[in-house]
Amino acid sequence: MTTVSAKPVRTTARPPRPAPLWRRLVRTGTFRTLGPFVPVIALWWLVAALEVFPESFFVGPPEVVDKLGELLEKGILPGYLSDSLTRLGYGVGFGLLIGLPLGYAVAMLPRLRRFCWPILLFFQAIADIAWLPIVIVWFGFSLTSVTFVLVYTIVFPLMLSVVAGVEQVPRELIRAARSLGAGRWRVFLEVIVPGALPSVAGGIRTGLGYGWRALVAAEIIVGTSGVGFMMFDARRVGDISQVFLGMAVLGALWYALDALILAPFERATVERWGMVRRLEADG
Repeated sequence: MTTVSAKPVRTTARPPRPAPLWRRLVRTGTFRTLGPFVPVIALWWLVAALEVFPESFFVGPPEVVDKLGELLEKGILPGYLSDSLTRLGYGVGFGLLIGLPLGYAVAMLPRLRRFCWPILLFFQAIADIAWLPIVIVWFGFSLTSVTFVLVYTIVFPLMLSVVAGVEQVPRELIRAARSLGAGRWRVFLEVIVPGALPSVAGGIRTGLGYGWRALVAAEIIVGTSGVGFMMFDARRVGDISQVFLGMAVLGALWYALDALILAPFERATVERWGMVRRLEADG
């Protein structure tokens, strides 16, 4: 009886096919950042080219780009941007200095919370722009008026976020820290503050978003410079391309600020201190 030995079959592994060019392009950070704006700009261009609206009411991207070059050459747009960012810096700084301590105080002191909670909800419901008439009477057309509106807009969402963050800290962690001999102040600094940071980071991001819109509204009504004032002044003289430019600058600047600073800060805070392993967000 003879046995036939099976010959080994040689298999040649095929090298993996490279991904198509369009798929590699879609995966790039540049495409994910700028790609969604391509159809928007194309639609804008098409509506302007078809003259759906009169040119005095609606202009296309080429006119806005020309206006951008003109204002950059004259130094007008950099000056207005500098004024707006300076006001935003003042508002954010004072808003954080006021909102964070008050938020933690309301969250940690039950009696203070019972007293202040209706007040927080009441003022949170009043829009920032509703304060502008009385603020003009109090402070006039000044930086103080704009700063007041910005601080008001940022403080209340931030305080509510701090309270929500403190409530989300597991009680087990607090009891464990106390059982190990940690005092009240140490529990606050090493357990409650880090545990509330994810919610606080989200509150800062939300508050700054509200503050950015409040800044534009305040500059339109009480400002004497800034991007909001530039848009309102352009409307007065009938320069619609400058109004479109102001809108584009505001959106692009906030998108850059959020994508480069606020979203990474929130994501890093949640991953470092949060009770979840990872924040699934694309900015």
